[in-house]
Order: sequence, then C-alpha cells, then structure tokens
Amino acid sequence: MTVPLTRALLAEALGTFALVFFGPGAAVVQAQTGALGHLGVAAVFGLTVAAVIAALAPISGAHINPAATFALLLAGRFPPGRVLPYIAAQLLGATVAAFVLLALFGLKGNLGVTLPAGSVAQAFVLETVLTYFLLLVALRSGLPWVVGGVVALEAAMGGPITGASMNPARSFGPALASGLWTAHWIYWSAPVLGAALAVAANHVLNPPEPLEPQPHRAQEFVPQDGNLKPPPS
Repeated sequence: MTVPLTRALLAEALGTFALVFFGPGAAVVQAQTGALGHLGVAAVFGLTVAAVIAALAPISGAHINPAATFALLLAGRFPPGRVLPYIAAQLLGATVAAFVLLALFGLKGNLGVTLPAGSVAQAFVLETVLTYFLLLVALRSGLPWVVGGVVALEAAMGGPITGASMNPARSFGPALASGLWTAHWIYWSAPVLGAALAVAANHVLNPPEPLEPQPHRAQEFVPQDGNLKPPPS
C-alpha cells in the first residue's frame, strides 16, 4: 500500500527536523557547555538517525537526506515524481530546526554549520567517501541501528575535518540560519557523487542471477527431530 504523499512529506520534514535539531544542536550545546565532547556529539547524530529510521521508515522510508533520495532514485527503488517534493520537505525540516536553534542559542558554535577545517580538495574527497560508505550500508541493510552506527562512526572520524555532513539538508539549514556559506557547494556535490558511487558499488556487489541453492550444505543448519532424516550421503 502506497503512503499518501502528504503523509510521507510530513514524515520527511519531521525526521530531518529531528536530525538537525539534535545533531547540530548537540554541537551547539558542546560549544556552550563542553559537556558532550566530540564523541558525544557523534553519538547524538547516530542515535537520532537510528530513532528516526525506526519511527518513520514505515511512512516515508526515512530518507531525511537528499543524497539518500537521489541514491534510491538511481537504484530504481524510488519514483521520480516524489524526488523534488521529498527534497523540499527535507530542506524545510532542516531550516525550521536551524532557526529554532538560533532562537534558543544564538550563533553559539556557529549553529553546528559544516565548514572545512582543511583544504577544499580534502573536504570534498572526505565527504564523498563518507557519503559513499553511509549510503552503501543503507542500501544493503537499512536497519536503524546499523545506519545510525555508521553515522556515529563517520561523525567521530570526519567531524573535526568537514563536519561529516553526508547530507545536503543537514548542511543547508544551519548555513541559512547562520549566514555562513563557506565552501557550501562541497556539501551538495560530494554527497551526490558519493550517492552515485554507492549505487554503482551496490549494483556490482549484487549477483546478476539468484545464487543456486546448496541443499546439502543448507541441511546442516536445519534443526533435526525425529521426523526428519538427514539427506543421503
């Protein structure tokens, strides 16, 4: 059964609101209090993504990321007519969350805006690789704790260098609210490239034909009881 578009868009907006409110929000709290630490901020990002997927995936798929929507389109798993509305809902949710943070904290911690700490080339490559791995895992698993764990892992590693965005909406909201647009193009182009690479890799990893069953080997993992006999040797 297809979920009505309005319900799906509401779920995407709410999910992306949560991602930006709690993720960059944790960075803002860290800047103000120092209570969370870098790994704490990374954990908040991962836990938020896991919670959003668990709660909203049955409604919208819980993309909460234009790069994820683009990857699913390329993979043939998402209707083209819903792509632009989904991205608009994601940007709206991210923007509202960023302005709520601005009202609460001012420009403390630059509202968690993503800015390169090194060279532009370094940031572009790192964001591409981070997005590639995240979306490859999402395409092949999609389990909330798996995807959330990858987000936390990549935020812990890449956060100090690029902010570990992997998500144009996550970068757009805080940039709009703070007015900080330094190298913002990276946070659109690199995730899109990473998404395309993830779809290509997933296609290569999937076998072109269903694997032939191995009845004798499979039988070893079937519990035996009095009514079942092992296969003849």
